[in-house]
Amino acid sequence: MKIAILGGTGDIGQGLALRLAADTHHEVTIGSRDAERAETKAEEYTTELDSRGLDATVAGAENETAAAAARVIVLAVPPYHVGDTVEAIADTLDEGDVLVSPATGMKRDDEGFHYHRPGAGSVTRIAADAAPDGVDVVGAFHNLAAARLANLDADLGIDTLVIGDDEDAKGTVIDVAEGIEGLRALDAGGIANAPEIEGLTPLLINVAENNDGLNDLGIKFT
Repeated sequence: MKIAILGGTGDIGQGLALRLAADTHHEVTIGSRDAERAETKAEEYTTELDSRGLDATVAGAENETAAAAARVIVLAVPPYHVGDTVEAIADTLDEGDVLVSPATGMKRDDEGFHYHRPGAGSVTRIAADAAPDGVDVVGAFHNLAAARLANLDADLGIDTLVIGDDEDAKGTVIDVAEGIEGLRALDAGGIANAPEIEGLTPLLINVAENNDGLNDLGIKFT
C-alpha cells in the first residue's frame, strides 16, 4: 500500500517514515510544502536505511503530489496546520482514502505542558471536519516519543491508541500501525474520544521532563 506522510521532514514524520520503510512493505513517500526539502530528507532517510543493510527506500514530493498517489495519508504537521493541510490536498484525494491525524494541541507555561483543546473538540475532529466526503479520518500515533520512534536501534514495546468513526478505515490504520515492530495498536472507539487521547501527550512530556531516564517515555497497557 502507498502511504504518504505529510510533514514527513519533521520529528514524528521522520520516525514514522523510517519505521514503516524498515518494518513493512508499504511504499512510503514523505511530503512537504517544499518538494526539494522533501526529496532531500527522503534521500537522508534512504541512506540511513541502506546503512543498516535494509533494502528499503523513502520517496519525497510536494504534499499534494504525495497525497494524490497514496491510500493512507498521515498528517504529521503541527496542530494549527492540520485543517489547512487537509483543505490544500482535498482535490487530490479519492473516495476511500484515509487521513491519519497524530497531532495534539499543547501550550506551555512555567509549570509544564498542558493540553490545548481546540474549539472543535480535538485536532482529530478538525481534520474530520475538513476532509471531503468519502474520505475518513482516523486518529493514531499521538503519544509516541519522536526520538524513540526514529531510533531504529530502540525497541518500542509500546501501544498507540486508534480512534475513528468508520470501522474499515480504523482497521486499515490498525494494520499499518501493527506492521511497525514493537508497536501495538488498540481500538479506543470513535473520534468523540479524541480529547482524552490527545490529552495524554502533554502528560507524558511532563513526566519525561521531571524524571531522569524517561526521555523516550511511551504507553503500554497491560
